[in-house]
Amino acid sequence: MKNLPYYEQKDIENVKKLRRLMEELPPFCKEFFRGIEPRTSSRTRIAYAYDLSVFFDFLKRENPFFAKLDRMEIRLEHMDQLTVTDLEEYMEYLKYRFNDNDQEVTNKERGIMRKISSLKSFYNYFFRCEKLATNPAALVQLPKLHDKEIIRLDVDEVASLLDEVEQGDALTEKQKAFHNRTKLRDLAMLTLLLGTGIRVSECVGLDIQDVDFKNGGIHIHRKGGKEVTVYFGTEVEDALQDYLDERLGMDAMPGSEDALFLSLQRKRISVRSVENLVKKYARLVTPLKKITPHKLRSTYGTNLYRETGDIYLVADVLGHSDVNTTKKHYAALEDERRRSARNAVQLREKPGRP
Repeated sequence: MKNLPYYEQKDIENVKKLRRLMEELPPFCKEFFRGIEPRTSSRTRIAYAYDLSVFFDFLKRENPFFAKLDRMEIRLEHMDQLTVTDLEEYMEYLKYRFNDNDQEVTNKERGIMRKISSLKSFYNYFFRCEKLATNPAALVQLPKLHDKEIIRLDVDEVASLLDEVEQGDALTEKQKAFHNRTKLRDLAMLTLLLGTGIRVSECVGLDIQDVDFKNGGIHIHRKGGKEVTVYFGTEVEDALQDYLDERLGMDAMPGSEDALFLSLQRKRISVRSVENLVKKYARLVTPLKKITPHKLRSTYGTNLYRETGDIYLVADVLGHSDVNTTKKHYAALEDERRRSARNAVQLREKPGRP
């Protein structure tokens, strides 16, 4: 797979993982995954497989009928025996349970909603194909979600974060030893994330040839396989250029020859590694905020919206397929702009004004 682009390699790895997960599900589940394959990503199907595994585990543990069956003995027609009450009991079960290793597992609103949404997709597929006579999942009400506070960096925090990445003054002596070897890479990555709003998976998937300094852009693969060019400013260009001068002198390990960002082991850097380095630097600058690569993406979206006031542009640049997703994240800013417009239109001239 070493000659394939990164995103294709990841897709193949995901397909292999999904096949392993499907082997642990009742045989009829394979038909469901084949049916949804054309309109879902491999990552989405893996999430469905995990969620369905939890559901069948619930049936084995909590339902007297299914307790007598081996998981592989469960047939599709058995799904017709379940009622809305059974699925509501499943929602209650998800709040607090034990996994196969007897470890405690809890789910909050969003975790429960995702698992019920997976079950709804499962039932909808077989009901639409007329292989199930009932669809109790369609009658189950999803839990009410409470709005989460959108965490992002303030302007001064962005500057402090990049200063810390560049200088490393607050790092421990042990960290400083590594910092000297990774400073240009770390600065290029964080400047890129903050200056373009790309996802961390899109960042680690970049190859050297994806950077186009002539047109000031990077070529990335969005979720779902869409290819786009995201443009960057001079700050990002300078940071990338400084790092590339260093990167082109490195001998990468086999399979990572084209990768833009390398780990200390000279392999393509992983998503987890980027998450850890963002956490390391952000903790020094703003210890009370839990900053992740996604929060850097939110920071970029906030700054872009404040500068342009164009929610559709923000949605397009961030790669949101539905502008309502963008509006939901930046609702507070929209309200701020609406309030600022309250005196923009003058109805009558005030005395003493020309």
